[in-house]
Amino acid sequence: MTFLRLELHNHTTESDASITCAELLDYMAENKVDGFALTDHNTISGHRKMAALLKDCPAPVQCIYGMEYTTYYGHILCLNLSEYVPWDSIDSGNPELIFRQIRGTGALAGIAHPFSFGYPFATGCRFEMHMTDYSAVDFIEIFNNPEPLRAVNLPALALWESLVLEGVSIAATSGMDLHNRAPFEGRYATFIQDMGIPVSEALTEAIRSGQTWVSKGPLLTARTLPGERRTVFEIQDGKKAGCPVDPGK
Repeated sequence: MTFLRLELHNHTTESDASITCAELLDYMAENKVDGFALTDHNTISGHRKMAALLKDCPAPVQCIYGMEYTTYYGHILCLNLSEYVPWDSIDSGNPELIFRQIRGTGALAGIAHPFSFGYPFATGCRFEMHMTDYSAVDFIEIFNNPEPLRAVNLPALALWESLVLEGVSIAATSGMDLHNRAPFEGRYATFIQDMGIPVSEALTEAIRSGQTWVSKGPLLTARTLPGERRTVFEIQDGKKAGCPVDPGK
């Protein structure tokens, strides 16, 4: 089994970052990322620019086109977004409406850093919409690397775990929330199984089936052996810099 390493939350000068589309692409290629998402705040203006750059990029890196809806009540991360869906009429009491509109375009819709600090530090960053039907959500960003572990990321992980245990089909992802050339070593990334198809398609399959891995490198897999009535657990190497896996363990 082989895996693809994805970085699913990144910004450029098309919104509030200090790196251009070209610089983001170069940085992802330098770090041997298999696929990365372009998720600028409230704009898809960089999509066409990145597509043009990829035509001349020699590295085997693919872009997942998306956007981060930055609202007054929380951030919604969109992946494989091909068209802009206006959110000016968003209803914090009925957020399922905008999630279903996003998914109606064929895109994936998830909650970014749900427990990020809100008022008075960063109004709108914390997810404060009153979600009653989580089946409208494809994924939750359980680890946003710049955010503090205990105050923000562990509550997000706990939320995702509680929903899964309740029977909700919802995937887990992570993101660098990249705004500059921040180092990848020692940070969480999202991994999916390499299906031999374009990364964007593989991501959709992985998220909709709940088969994503969030890790700094080691990946736990399980396979059943019905004839022997047992399950074999193995540690796979995600081949991520800064977190090598000891094959002898």
